[in-house]
Amino acid sequence: MKDGDHKTWTSDEKYKRYLEREWIVTNGLGGYASSTHLGMNTRKYHGLLVASMDPPVQRRLLLSSLDEEIMVKEETHYLAAHCYPGVVHPEGYRYIEDFSAEPVPSYKYIAGDIRIEKKVFMVHGENTAVVLYSISNPDDTPAIFRVFPLVNNRDIHALTKAGDVRYGQQPTEYGTVLTDGQTRLHLVSDMQYIPQACWYYDLEYDVEISRGYPHREDNLNPGFFEVEVVGDSSFFILASTEDTGRLYIKDIWSLLEREIMRRGKLVEGCASEDTFFRRLIIAGDSFIVNRRSTGSRSVIAGYHWFADWGRDAMIALPGLTLVNRRFDDARDILSTFAANCRQGLIPNLFPDNAGGSPLYNTVDASLWFVHALGRYFDHTGDLVFVNDMWSTVEDILTRYSEGTLFGIAMDKDCLISHGGQLTWMDAKVGDMEITPRKGKACEINALWYNSLRCAERMGEHLGKDTAAYSEIAESAKDSFVKKFWNNERSCLYDTIPGPGDMPEGKDASVRPNQIFAVSLPFTLLPRRMEKSIVDVVRKELLTPYGLRTLSPSDPGYIGTYGGDTLNRDRAYHNGTVWPWLLGAYITAYRKVNEYSEDNRKDMESLLSGLEMHLDEAGTGTVSEVFDGDAPHMPGGCISQAWSVAELARAWAEDIMQKDRPVRNLYET
Repeated sequence: MKDGDHKTWTSDEKYKRYLEREWIVTNGLGGYASSTHLGMNTRKYHGLLVASMDPPVQRRLLLSSLDEEIMVKEETHYLAAHCYPGVVHPEGYRYIEDFSAEPVPSYKYIAGDIRIEKKVFMVHGENTAVVLYSISNPDDTPAIFRVFPLVNNRDIHALTKAGDVRYGQQPTEYGTVLTDGQTRLHLVSDMQYIPQACWYYDLEYDVEISRGYPHREDNLNPGFFEVEVVGDSSFFILASTEDTGRLYIKDIWSLLEREIMRRGKLVEGCASEDTFFRRLIIAGDSFIVNRRSTGSRSVIAGYHWFADWGRDAMIALPGLTLVNRRFDDARDILSTFAANCRQGLIPNLFPDNAGGSPLYNTVDASLWFVHALGRYFDHTGDLVFVNDMWSTVEDILTRYSEGTLFGIAMDKDCLISHGGQLTWMDAKVGDMEITPRKGKACEINALWYNSLRCAERMGEHLGKDTAAYSEIAESAKDSFVKKFWNNERSCLYDTIPGPGDMPEGKDASVRPNQIFAVSLPFTLLPRRMEKSIVDVVRKELLTPYGLRTLSPSDPGYIGTYGGDTLNRDRAYHNGTVWPWLLGAYITAYRKVNEYSEDNRKDMESLLSGLEMHLDEAGTGTVSEVFDGDAPHMPGGCISQAWSVAELARAWAEDIMQKDRPVRNLYET
């Protein structure tokens, strides 16, 4: 993506446009490099090397930025940009001629007659970031190029004051090694390094201000790199937690070529040349990471701050690994979570430190696991692996039937009941539940029925006795239709009472959770009810960027997502738009309209807004949320796994019509 022809922009227009767009590149370990198109960090999460010290977690900011300057004759041009209280200094963005985020982030600067291109990328599988400079000095004007690294050593959620970082420094013939406790940061270059330490004080992060968080910190500058520029030349700086030894410019060009080729191979197995789909597939790669504690793959829920969550991983798995035929990764991810299943529960969240234990406070992650395994089987027919996972499937269904932690249990009506804050709508402030959903939630029971039918189908292929699953499923279907249907609104209740709850406690809020009762491979409702649900969701919740989490006609609706933590959490599931829900909506809409060519084109057109979004906010990827009110400004994480994955899945299965899942066409 390029920011396009901006020669007619004013400086203020360029500043705003570049500042509000961010980029991120990742390393397959949970680490990343990220900043704005302006090159100025606006979040505490920005940095050129955020290393994952215990993949994919324990992420630490080690290299905040590289400040470049070029001295031509007697004039020095400062290419960096930082925000300090009340001022931006220097204003290096004025030298930016162009920015491109793909295939790797690339800045182009003009300083007099000298052109400088700066490319940023990471070495896949290593905590190594590389910045490659190509400089053209056609008139051989005397010029000195200098680069000042700003380093740190902190958790990504923290901020640093001078003295918090105590790096010892050991310059080498090709850079320097900085040591702070157990952390070693290697800065390697083909430029000369001059140690000359100083602190940069009171850097401000504007996004943190808007989010109500602490927003100032200090960074250490241990010295600078310097080189005389003659003609056309290339130079590099590499930052790594590993001792790479001496490297030469040809090695760096080889690393860049290898990374570009790796990204290109990600789309080789795709059956489509569609640009939107291919960009989604490449974006999806950033979420698939190695987990050191299990020695297998996992899924980062979102960047910059999420770790690997079970619910998110299972929902995202089809779009991240199946529609692009990354079946080895799918098996690895499923195995990771199956190995950590306890009392029928897939982990909600792995710990952010090596000594912690997984958290299991989720009712839907296990049901999404069964769904994901069923979709894997649909795509591969791999009975050997399904058999390996069968004990986990049995454990989940048995524990849910008999009762497990957090009040999760099958009631006598064969529907699943559960405690509070266990579904994906789990925002909480102190002890206050923002969206109370204790009892029986509509999507949980749609998932429960789907899981029973998925297990029934897989079990039959394995020669297992699945009669009990079939019996429960039939009873659950009858109960679901009778108890969840809201005749007054012609759609589903969001939740109904569980055992011991007040019988009048049905929640008639129009929320998007009901769409899964239509979109899952196995569903419970007559077609006329499914059509009515889709119609209500379309009229009250649909936006160009996803589904609102609450109808605007509801008194509790909040149309903007922003401000401090309290305001964001109040809006999170009370009107805020989530792109990942658009995948289920598209699948449901196509289904109830009998997969006609006209409605296929309708859904393709619907995705045009999100296709344009790939060139906004987090460029090349999809944001976590959008405002419920127009113009639906993006918010939350700049890159969210299930946002990317569900769009990719829906595009493949429902737009390109590849690998559509088996469906139960039950009707009355």
